[in-house]
Amino acid sequence: MIKASQFIRDFFRQESVAGLILMMTALLAILISNSPLRPIYELLLNTPVAVQIGALEIAKPLLLWVNDGLMAVFFFLVGLELKREFLTGELSSPEKIILPAVGAVGGMFFPALIYLFFNQNDATALKGWAIPAATDIAFVLGILALLGSRVPIGLKIFLTSLAIFDDIGAIIIIAIFYTSKISLTALLIATCSIVILALMNRQGVVSKSIYIIVGIVMWVALLKSGVHATLAGVVLAFFIPMKDKSNPRQSPLLELEHDLHGAVAYIILPVFAFCNAGIYFGDITMQDMVHPITLGIASGLFIGKQIGVFGLCFVAIKLGLCRLPDNMGWLQLYGASILCGVGFTMSLFIGSLAFEETGVNLLFDERIGILIGSILSGVFGYFLLKRSL
Repeated sequence: MIKASQFIRDFFRQESVAGLILMMTALLAILISNSPLRPIYELLLNTPVAVQIGALEIAKPLLLWVNDGLMAVFFFLVGLELKREFLTGELSSPEKIILPAVGAVGGMFFPALIYLFFNQNDATALKGWAIPAATDIAFVLGILALLGSRVPIGLKIFLTSLAIFDDIGAIIIIAIFYTSKISLTALLIATCSIVILALMNRQGVVSKSIYIIVGIVMWVALLKSGVHATLAGVVLAFFIPMKDKSNPRQSPLLELEHDLHGAVAYIILPVFAFCNAGIYFGDITMQDMVHPITLGIASGLFIGKQIGVFGLCFVAIKLGLCRLPDNMGWLQLYGASILCGVGFTMSLFIGSLAFEETGVNLLFDERIGILIGSILSGVFGYFLLKRSL
């Protein structure tokens, strides 16, 4: 059985490196999109890919296979991490969860509020209200890695715990607000899959392959149901047993998390970033830069995040509900709050859900706002923490 302390070390090491790889793949996508290779890049993303078994057919362009398929694996890993943290990790005791939970709430509410302020008169643009509410923990830890060993472990744990609550909020938002027309038949199949998973967990089934097979059926059903298919990954993770009752030294959940972490950190997220970050700047105008969607997202990430995270944490600490983490001062908390405005991966993902079915081409505005807000947050947060540390 893999020890939890080893998981923490592996997590920070892999997430930091993954953040740096994400930066490089996003930059590569932007460079290709603004080079003579742009037609090949767009052709690759729009390549039709179909899988058919009898009357069941799944036909999507390659981009949506990445966003709906590979990201389901990412959300599966997120679900495994959530379950572990609540059972045995940093979030297993109430006194440890108040500060990051409060910060996450503020870090989702205020960015969304700022976005709504800029886009209150545009019903289509309002669909993107949740885009600046997300934090990309891989990018954030990648930036922290540039600061070296000076970063206290308490700061890393605070940011990681906050990102976990942020992920919970994103999952709830996707489930409630970003669903299309519901197919009751497909939803019934997905519900039956969940019942089977619950029975397997209750009966002590520990075979990971059986859980994954049922999870694939549930993913296909959710894909056809109108509920976003990536939620299948989270639901499946909650039913993976933490311990093998017949062999307490074995943990199917920890083993799966350990096996998936490298693939998600070094392959799935970089592929997602490469496929979604390719912005073409050839036609950019000042009107694009001051578009309400661009301003709402950029301001939400850079201004809303730091106000929400630091403001609510400050209030909670002053009210005596929690305290600052060890070896962490107010300036470090503020720097960490600014870094929370780096919302790259999850913001891109929510943006694709918000606008992919509106029939209005808002993708450029969405991505340029994410890029501006994330860069500003990353640069200002890095230099403030460098100075304070």
